[in-house]
Amino acid sequence: MAINRAQLVAELEPGLNALFGLEYKTYSDETTMIFETEGSEKAFEEEVLLTGFGAGVVKDEGGGVSFDSASEAWTARYDHETIALAFALTEESIEDNLYEKLSARYTKALARSMAHTKNVKGAAVLNNAFDNTVLIGDGVELCGAHVAVAGNTNLNSPTTGVDLSETALEAAYITIAGWTDERGLEIAVKPKNLVLPADLTFVAERVLMSTGRVETADNDLNAIKSASAIPGGYQINHYLTDPDAWYLMTDCPNSLKHFKRAAMKTGMEGDFDTGNMRYKARERYSFGASDWRGIYGSEGI
Repeated sequence: MAINRAQLVAELEPGLNALFGLEYKTYSDETTMIFETEGSEKAFEEEVLLTGFGAGVVKDEGGGVSFDSASEAWTARYDHETIALAFALTEESIEDNLYEKLSARYTKALARSMAHTKNVKGAAVLNNAFDNTVLIGDGVELCGAHVAVAGNTNLNSPTTGVDLSETALEAAYITIAGWTDERGLEIAVKPKNLVLPADLTFVAERVLMSTGRVETADNDLNAIKSASAIPGGYQINHYLTDPDAWYLMTDCPNSLKHFKRAAMKTGMEGDFDTGNMRYKARERYSFGASDWRGIYGSEGI
């Protein structure tokens, strides 16, 4: 349905002082604090995890060597989604000298809506991280108990949700230091930055930035800060839906990915039958996770 003059009565009246509602400041692209971005030229993308080999085996004198074999563990698939939005202006509104004002105003509103959608789509990967119906390639939720090919279990969330605190971050750091690859070999993965909902802003500021320990009378230093245990600090993602969930991103490569199949394009055309002017914005992308080792998360209490 085209935007018509009945919907824009005030704009046709002389003496109008101001219009408001479309000039709010908006948040930037907050997906960049979570995902690596790559281009794509295919209908979908797949990434395969390789197992490598186990530890070396002692060879007895005169004995034969032990043979091992590598394999593919699981596949992560990224199905691109097409996101599009459009609006139209009636021929009559264009004739009544509203064309330039309306097209500029609502084209900006269109871009704002598309940016909002992208942030929501990206944050959904974290919002669903503890949902056992939303699974990654190994058949487990993103933040949970992941059984390796070697048989050992790696946790990238506490067994019971805990709120953000000094103790919780220290426990997360220690857990991450004990992660292994699929064959049980220790890997050098380290925390990078915290991604949080706005509700945890001041908790994070106190825990990460205080010189001394938080909520204790002990005159101890803040070990998290002094050791630069989380070098990237914290970032607020305004599209996270759980007010007490928190996510510690790591430097694991090829983990959380954003594939850009088609950048946002805008277009306009006239409709022959109605004389209306139509505007459209379109882009195509996907968000997801290949390797769970890129994140440690807790859903809070």
